[in-house]
Amino acid sequence: MKKLLALNRGEIAIRIFRATNELGIRTVAVYSQEDRLSLHRFKADEAYLIGVGKGPVQAYLDVDNIVAMAAEKGVDAIHPGYGFLSENPALPRACAQHGITFIGPSPDLLEKLGDKTAARSLAEKAGVPVVPGTQHAISDAVKAGKLAASIGFPLIIKAAFGGGGRGMRVVEKPEDFAGMFDEASREAGAAFGNSGCFMERYIRRARHVEVQILGDKHGNILHLHERDCSVQRRHQKVVEVAPAVNLDARIRRELADAAVKLARTAGYYNAGTVEFLVDAESGEWFFIEVNPRVQVEHTVTEMITGIDIVRAQIQIAQGMSLHGPEMDLPKQEDVPLHGFAMQCRVTTEDPANHFVPDYGKIQTYRSPAGFGVRLDGASAYGGAVITPFYDSLLVKVSTWGRRFPDACDRMDRALREFRIRGVKTNIPFLENVVNNDKFQNGLVTTSFIDDTPALFKFSTRKDRATRLLTYMGEVIVNGNPEVAGKTKQTVFKAAPIPAHNSAVAPPGTRQMLDQMGAEKFDRIIRQMIAAGVECNYVEFKKIADAKEKKIIK
Repeated sequence: MKKLLALNRGEIAIRIFRATNELGIRTVAVYSQEDRLSLHRFKADEAYLIGVGKGPVQAYLDVDNIVAMAAEKGVDAIHPGYGFLSENPALPRACAQHGITFIGPSPDLLEKLGDKTAARSLAEKAGVPVVPGTQHAISDAVKAGKLAASIGFPLIIKAAFGGGGRGMRVVEKPEDFAGMFDEASREAGAAFGNSGCFMERYIRRARHVEVQILGDKHGNILHLHERDCSVQRRHQKVVEVAPAVNLDARIRRELADAAVKLARTAGYYNAGTVEFLVDAESGEWFFIEVNPRVQVEHTVTEMITGIDIVRAQIQIAQGMSLHGPEMDLPKQEDVPLHGFAMQCRVTTEDPANHFVPDYGKIQTYRSPAGFGVRLDGASAYGGAVITPFYDSLLVKVSTWGRRFPDACDRMDRALREFRIRGVKTNIPFLENVVNNDKFQNGLVTTSFIDDTPALFKFSTRKDRATRLLTYMGEVIVNGNPEVAGKTKQTVFKAAPIPAHNSAVAPPGTRQMLDQMGAEKFDRIIRQMIAAGVECNYVEFKKIADAKEKKIIK
């Protein structure tokens, strides 16, 4: 493998480039017209414009033209990252036709697992409990309505061919179903190129726990422990923790075993995540889906295990064994678990205004650093322009601690250390989450944000420096508004000159030295220094005159 293309944008493209560069492989970026100033374009060894005239999202979904261009440029591997085409079997098939290695599972595995309904069937075959719901992807609203009635309400609609909260709706009442199904179907089609959806029973008080797996082409499977992704807003993850805090040891073990069992049943290889819902009241758990790709939150798993997941993906695609000399990963019982890690997704959204996305130029950017802090970003720098064309993720900040409270303290410090001016961010909201008692005790469920109004109480940001500079610039350019219209004074009263005799210089320490002699002058100076006395000429003369009266002790 000599040249690898990251078929993605932003922070995940840069993450791929870094792992690729460490392996001595040349990197290639692709970018849409709207992304022409994006940092990932400039981080690669080569970069090419794609999807001219197709729009900001469709540009990255143009399988045939992108793969043909990659072959023309001598690319021999493509990594899809997450989102976009990462779960679309058309991409690895097109790669195979052009002799390009796909960094991910096979097209057949993507069809088995990327299709959420097919994954449910596979889980049932493997004996893994699933949430009651539909067996196949549905696009017809009338047929979906009949199946919804048999499942019962509340239920949740999900995109069958993608994740990340896109195409997902919770339906509380039958009369709301038709409109919400139509919304979910259209959103799924726009995001993943397939409008098929499926439905499941909705568990109100659930923890969302996922298990990271790695598999090679030699039949080896490893799990890298679990992550708790229960802190979600509109079904999109906001904060992720590894390992899950306050999770029963039995459930932890059963989830890991079920994830490995499902991966073996499927013959899975490369990186993937098996996701579960754990009923917070009964302790029951259910399989919900497999994400056959790298996840946004993979950073926390890397921090607690020391295993580079993206690097492992590339090596697995080259045919290396998990336990071979090149990868040298430990056996399952020896996979490390060091402390706790958490990730916060800093976005350009205004939490005080219903998380409305904010756009514009970042005027000032200062990021945190220090022991146990990791940053993954792309648009996070002074002068960057935040556009409305893509999601609002600005930077992922991950922290590690020997204990979970240590990781929380470090995250709180890191969030407070950020200085981002020019666009609004969700940092005040994240600070409230990290410092919440329920969160720190591992008691949150997927309804945590909706059930905790205190998370939306923010102190006003002062931003003194920016306000002062703005005021100064305004006054310099446009004048001081407080004196606007007033007549400027042209005649000024002369300042009074104090009485003095310029012909004779006033006496000073030089004259005292001449009068007292060097020895006495030196002795008094030393005594004053020792006593910590500071004075002017008049005071010094008084001290010298009083010397014989022993005022200086």
